[in-house]
Amino acid sequence: MNAKKPDLHRDTLAVREAVERSPYGENSEALYLTSGYVQPSAEAAARRFAGDEEGFTYGRYGNPTVASFEQRLAALEGAEACISTASGMSAILMMCMGLLKAGDHVVCSHSMFGSTIKLIGSDLAKFGVESSFVSQTDVAAWKAAVKPNTRLMFAETPTNPLTEVCDIRALADIAHAAGALLCVDNCFATPALQRPMALGADIVMHSGTKYLDGQGRVMAGALCASQELVTKTFLPVLKSAGMTLAPFNAWVVLKGLETLDIRMRAQSANALALAQWLEAHPSVARVYYPGLASHPQHALAMAQQSGCGGAVLSFEVKGADPEQARQRAFHVLDSLQVMSLSTNLGDTKTLIAHPASTSHGRLTEAQRQTAGVVQGLIRVAVGLEHLGDIQADLDRGLSSF
Repeated sequence: MNAKKPDLHRDTLAVREAVERSPYGENSEALYLTSGYVQPSAEAAARRFAGDEEGFTYGRYGNPTVASFEQRLAALEGAEACISTASGMSAILMMCMGLLKAGDHVVCSHSMFGSTIKLIGSDLAKFGVESSFVSQTDVAAWKAAVKPNTRLMFAETPTNPLTEVCDIRALADIAHAAGALLCVDNCFATPALQRPMALGADIVMHSGTKYLDGQGRVMAGALCASQELVTKTFLPVLKSAGMTLAPFNAWVVLKGLETLDIRMRAQSANALALAQWLEAHPSVARVYYPGLASHPQHALAMAQQSGCGGAVLSFEVKGADPEQARQRAFHVLDSLQVMSLSTNLGDTKTLIAHPASTSHGRLTEAQRQTAGVVQGLIRVAVGLEHLGDIQADLDRGLSSF
């Protein structure tokens, strides 16, 4: 649904944007747990099911709580509309099912999330969708990969787990010149730090499971786009395929959006300090974090991400060979007493993982090497704990080999 208060500051929209209150006048947005809706008349029911009149008809098609979440996220992203799904991956699937057919071509970064690479590169290939994977940061490579049948360019920025940053405006120009659409996965930065549509993106994709919720409680996904794309392209897929967001999950993420900005800025400050500390640690070979001056796309990240590096970083432990590096990475993880060994991210608790054996474990070794996901790599999604406790927890393992 459309954002209704464009004259309000984004911080206000994060707290106030929602569907109208019920006649009961609740101040906290209501949670509507219902699978069906009573219609005022047979004629009204016919018009609503035909799409000629607004109104809720069936839980798979829409829900007032879900609509509140969609309105709020659209307002934060500066989009005309938003449609939500049961998970981030289901949002990507809905986008691809809506936009692509056999013979169409997609260009993606080879540094994208492992499941995204598998879905587009392998699963959709079975249905005749072609794909090319290119360097995240090489604008010329993106342009060279475009074909006459290219319909979609899909970028994740910063990437998971190496935090590579792409030039959104440059990719949007390439996509539009080719008659294609650009989708940006904005999970890491969120609209608190980055608004891809303001830089030319046509679609913004979210895994609401991450920072939009912010406390690791539920799964959710969403696409922000034009009203036409949402209504005519994505909504029909949702109605047919049923990748519907549950009202309770929508309510949780809706409330999570109220604290998104303050969480992201506090966790980003922690992440920058931790990245600087890790960069000076003798057992660390390299740190990947856009907020560091050593990051290859630091200047671009500071321009695109409101001068903030985000809450996720990765680092490589030193090792004489891949096997030793893997063993040392596992030692660091097994020595933890505070942080959570978990492949999720976006929680107020600091989460840490070994991407090569978890999130990117389904990729071939060649794909992992291309993506830079080496055996000594550790990803940290920094939370709100005291920085000294996070540092001590990592140092326990880093200083013992």
